[in-house]
Amino acid sequence: MARLKGLTALVTGAAQGIGEATAARFRDEGAEVIATDIQERPGLTRLDVTQPAQIADLARQLHKVDVIFNCAGFVHSGTIVDCEDA
Repeated sequence: MARLKGLTALVTGAAQGIGEATAARFRDEGAEVIATDIQERPGLTRLDVTQPAQIADLARQLHKVDVIFNCAGFVHSGTIVDCEDA
């Protein structure tokens, strides 16, 4: 199927797990995928989502994004429910 043909998807946390599987599925569905992660690996754009300057820099570089799938996250302690934006 090509439900995402012609669309551009940005996927964070794409080096493993749910993020990696989502990036692959979006590609299977025809999307152009910009896969990002803090890990430096072939096929991934390096992005540390805890660094606002890196996010802003990537946003300036992108021409068009139709889908954003944020699978990256960082929890210093506790759970994501207890985490503040800062």
